[in-house]
Amino acid sequence: MREQIEQHAKRLKLSWIREHYHQIEADTHEEYLLKLFEKEVENREERKVQLLLSQAQLPKTSNHPYVWDHIQIPQGIDRDTILNGEFIKEKENMIFYGGVGTGKTYLATLVGLNAIHRFGSKVKFYTVASLVNQLIEANQKETLPKLLKQLKKLDLLILDELGYIPLNKEGAELLFQVISMCYETKSLIITTNLQFGQWNHVFGDPILTEAVIDRLIHHSHLTVFTGESFRYKESLLHQ
Repeated sequence: MREQIEQHAKRLKLSWIREHYHQIEADTHEEYLLKLFEKEVENREERKVQLLLSQAQLPKTSNHPYVWDHIQIPQGIDRDTILNGEFIKEKENMIFYGGVGTGKTYLATLVGLNAIHRFGSKVKFYTVASLVNQLIEANQKETLPKLLKQLKKLDLLILDELGYIPLNKEGAELLFQVISMCYETKSLIITTNLQFGQWNHVFGDPILTEAVIDRLIHHSHLTVFTGESFRYKESLLHQ
């Protein structure tokens, strides 16, 4: 009988029940069934979160609480709305602007983690350089529609380090295509060390730069990171 139960559970894709049904204790049939289903649902949710985390490819983070002292939060939004990713439901964007090492990437990563755990959001993290390289490669191999389709399924796309490397014409146009695709359909977090007036150094074309900024600043919140580099401070402490 045990073998038959396991076969039926496997066929119904009840993986937790198949392995653990004999461990459940209950006083009634109803209580037993309820406990089985609760554990199966809990297990499925955990596996879903782990899959989303794996697909997101977020950088590793520490367990230290985030320090907000050096961050200028714009009007119309607060810390919890940013940190918990609640702006994603409104298809709004976040632009994190500040110097190197001031915590932009770390906060973007925390937002991605919270969006996955709280809402089951589909998140993907890229440096701008790595995404552009993938877009160019896909374009050359004629697999660009497949990559764009994958990006289109996301709830939150995190683009890190905009401004660190200038883009060639093909890369700039492909990145613009991604940003246009995301416009009013999903949320973006962009971290950058450049003011908007300097973005032409990245995209290399004033008209394209203006079009990118126009799509990004609509429904966006600009958060400014000030202060010294955290990494620089840590290196001084360790010396």
